[in-house]
Amino acid sequence: MTAQAEETDRAAFAQDWERWHAEKEKALAGPHGFLAITGLHWLDATPTRFPDAPGAWSSTDEGVVVELSDDEELTLDGQVLRGRHSFGVIEERVSLYPTAGDAAIEVAKRGGYDILRPRHPENGLRLAFTGTPAYAPDPRWARAGRYVPFDEPRPTTVGAAVEGLQHVYDAPGQVEFDLDGTTHRLTAFNGHAPGSLLVLLTDATSGVTTYAANRAVSIDAPDADGNVLVDFNRASNLPCAYTDLATCPLPPAENRLTVAIEAGEKIPTAPVEKTRSVPARATGPEATGTVPDGETP
Repeated sequence: MTAQAEETDRAAFAQDWERWHAEKEKALAGPHGFLAITGLHWLDATPTRFPDAPGAWSSTDEGVVVELSDDEELTLDGQVLRGRHSFGVIEERVSLYPTAGDAAIEVAKRGGYDILRPRHPENGLRLAFTGTPAYAPDPRWARAGRYVPFDEPRPTTVGAAVEGLQHVYDAPGQVEFDLDGTTHRLTAFNGHAPGSLLVLLTDATSGVTTYAANRAVSIDAPDADGNVLVDFNRASNLPCAYTDLATCPLPPAENRLTVAIEAGEKIPTAPVEKTRSVPARATGPEATGTVPDGETP
């Protein structure tokens, strides 16, 4: 390859990365993105009102219930909700988004607990957001790898950004890649697209230039020979890097690398103090299902 061709390839690589990063930032800072969340409310059997959502909310045998007063209403899928409304039993990692004015009131289940996370476009964290710093994209960090499936998916328990919460995900296999003559192996979880994978990891940059708790790399489905591309330029922060109102999973122990992956997103400019924990009153099973990316945590 000529020097000019190599320079052209690097420029195209950088442009592709810039498009990816811009789309990720747009979703994060959207009117109802994670930066718009104003509260993480753990529901129990007692109907409770919260300052950032209409109605009194509870977690019951029939699922999440809201009791709206005469001057309150929500809208869900075009239907106006008034009075008492049951959302039914919400499955793990599922969210519903009824709206109230310009706010979206996320109703979800995380870690076996029913939660409420209102999202207000005027939230100060969203309005103050100026973008996520990142390493300059470098083709060196787009590593050819190999997918090694397990004979059967392995249930894998990981911690969470919320103290006292655990997630359990089925790991279909591992991803191997070589770096500076050493082979590294990462446990992979199922991604959102069919056949795709996602790895959660920390490395020697974690807590130094990159977010301490975790980063995530999405990987396209392996080809027929198990070949994959592990592009660490797209190692991205999960929402817990920006807000203490997320329930993000932590990497399994084997995904805590000792090498420095100097690629991908860095520590946000203004990280939030982390004071999360599951309320003592909350009880429920561990979370199971597909590992989150994008909007789920």
